[in-house]
Formats: sequence, C-alpha cells, structure tokens
Amino acid sequence: MTALPDLSEMQIRRYARHIVLAEIGGIGQARLVAAKVLVVGAGGLGAPLLQYLAAAGIGTLGVIDHDTVDLSNLQRQVIHRTSDVGMSKVESARRALREINPEVTVIPHGERLTEANAPRIVAGYDLVADGSDNFATRYLLNDICYALKKTLVAAAILRFDGQISTYKAHQGAGHPCLRCLFPVAPSEDAVPSCAQAGVLGALAGTLGALQATEVVKEILGIGRSLSGRLVMYDALAASFDEMAIAKRPDCPTCGSSPGGSA
Repeated sequence: MTALPDLSEMQIRRYARHIVLAEIGGIGQARLVAAKVLVVGAGGLGAPLLQYLAAAGIGTLGVIDHDTVDLSNLQRQVIHRTSDVGMSKVESARRALREINPEVTVIPHGERLTEANAPRIVAGYDLVADGSDNFATRYLLNDICYALKKTLVAAAILRFDGQISTYKAHQGAGHPCLRCLFPVAPSEDAVPSCAQAGVLGALAGTLGALQATEVVKEILGIGRSLSGRLVMYDALAASFDEMAIAKRPDCPTCGSSPGGSA
C-alpha cells in the first residue's frame, strides 16, 4: 500500500471541517489528497462534481470532455463563466479548479472518450465519476471500469428528474453493473437529450453534489455504498425513491452464465 502523505499546516487549516469528522479525520483526508479521480464530462453534472471534489482536496482530478463552452451551457454548468464561451471546457474547468484549490493537480483530457483511448485514460485513476450525457459513453465506461476493476459512480439528469448509483461489479456477488440494470441501451429516439427536452439547471447541482458525496465515501470506505441501489430524485415532487438492482447471471458484462463474460 502506498504511504499516505503528511498534511501540511495549510492543509490542516483548509480541510479542518473534514478532519474533525470522526469518519474522516487526518488519515481520511490524507487518503483524499492521495486519490486520483477521473470525471467524465465537464458539463451539468461535472461542473458541481468537480468543484466539490477539488474543494474536498482530491489530489488528482482528471477531466475529459471534447466540447467547448456554449452560452446555453451557463444555465447549469456553473464551473464556466460568460467570458469562457468558446473556450475548451476542460481548460475552463482547470482554470476554475485552480482558483478553488491550487493544491489539486488537474489533468485535462480534451478529447472524446472512445473504445480506443478509454483503457489508457481510465487506467490512470483510482475511481471514475460519470457525468456524460449519452448511453454510448455510459456503457463504454461501465465495461471499461469492470475490466480494469475501477469503481464507477454514475448519475444522469433530464427535465426535473435525476438518478444515481455506484457500480463495482468487479467486487463480485451483490455488486451489479449498469448492464444488469439496463442490459440493452434504448434507442436514441426513445430518450431525448437535454437540448431536446430541457433540464432544470439546479437539478445538475443536486445530482452532482450527490455524486461528489458518493465518490468521497468510496475513497474512504465509509457509510453505505450505493452499489446495488438506484436512487431517483424528482425535483417537482421534492422526493427521493430507491430501487434495488440485482446482479444478473446473464449480464453481458459481469454475468457468470453463458450469456455473460465473467
């Protein structure tokens, strides 16, 4: 096991409210400082997620996004500013995170995640947080994280609804993956995009903050994991619901039957 870094006096002051929590303490904060997290997408979910992870002291934050900042993004993608319109999202995010916490190393990946580059990029991190906006990327991440034994914290938002779960099927029984929940991706016509259907700006903050919480919990091994559970949030009803996710023996990614690959 890699030795944990000693916290400096400045870090002790910066993270004091974490350190006084019995579940975190100095050792837990040192684990956060030593952690490497990849955030996929610097958009609606990635914006609050990245800000809270940087503020929490995650030592290395990778962010992958091939897009540039558009004026329509600013309604919910709070990491970007009006002056950033036209700039690469990963560079805009790096600028913002440097201002929040200059101690954090931000690694920008200004490219689209593909089958060709995903194994190389994901391999360099301890944990992955998915804030992407399409099923192709979500399924690719699910499969790569399973193959590389990386925990995946994934969320999605549309209109006034959001959902979040943690996938770590590589840990075996009781831990399903995304394909256990959705074996086959819906057609593009079946699920509209945020551009087509709209999305409440503050909803991205709610789910992004929940993702940040789950990432920290997974790094520290505290609390109850969302693995095996899907939490759904209805902003209009101000309600949370929970659904159990069963591990499928015939899952095409993590199943153990002839239909699976494990």
